[in-house]
Amino acid sequence: SQPILGELKASHVTPYSVQLQWSVPEGTFDSFMVQYKDAQGQPQVLPVDGSSRTVTVPGLSPSRRYKFNLYGVWGRKRLGPISTDAVTGMDGHMEVCVMHCVLSLASPVPEEEESSSQPRLGELTASHVTSNSIQLEWSVPKGAFDSFTVQYRDAQGQPESLLVDGDSHTVTVPGLLPSHRYNFYLYGMLGQKRLGPISLDTITGEHLCRICSPPAPQKEKSVTPPHLGELTAPDVTPDSVQLQWSVPEGTFDSFTVQYKDAQGQPQVLPVDGSSRTVTVP
Repeated sequence: SQPILGELKASHVTPYSVQLQWSVPEGTFDSFMVQYKDAQGQPQVLPVDGSSRTVTVPGLSPSRRYKFNLYGVWGRKRLGPISTDAVTGMDGHMEVCVMHCVLSLASPVPEEEESSSQPRLGELTASHVTSNSIQLEWSVPKGAFDSFTVQYRDAQGQPESLLVDGDSHTVTVPGLLPSHRYNFYLYGMLGQKRLGPISLDTITGEHLCRICSPPAPQKEKSVTPPHLGELTAPDVTPDSVQLQWSVPEGTFDSFTVQYKDAQGQPQVLPVDGSSRTVTVP
């Protein structure tokens, strides 16, 4: 008998992310897929391991309603979906203001009792800065966190979010612009609580100047980009297709398979850069 999906709910919501949680009353699944549309209306797919019952969807926009669909993959079958709606919170500045007003009206909690039961964030620093990346490093003077979240805005003003494991105290933020000011906020996650933030305001480095440093020889500068070969379907069943492709030259970081399902809805399947085959279930 096939497994059964239970209920999907949003267990934790921030301005830039939503944590989803679901149940499987009967059986087990090989994997799960979370599908939703981003702020620009583009479909997104988040694969999840079959042993997990929770996932955090990052990179969302504040004060926006999202609909999440969760499918369970069992063999070559895709069961579901189960769905839930969630509205992200307000942006950081407004959230801090509202929380301050709410907390000031609530009955105060003794500071000694609060501080003794939860970990504490220390200082956030930039341990290494280049023209297009910044390495952040932080301390946790007391206790331990389940995970961390780094939030910032890109050069176009769009919110970005990075999830970091609770054992790590450093992360590199890639894809930045040279000579640009960025403000980073780091939150510590403890169960359903989000503590912080601690923040850092820093500027990326400049591009190397051709006048100041002589250009490299043309042979060294030219890099041949990889290119795709042929795409075939070596194995086809009534409810799945196995795809296979070649890369005659170079290597790719990852691949993306796009197609439309039977209802005409666009689907996206991410594939690791070392793979040359994938089964579309």
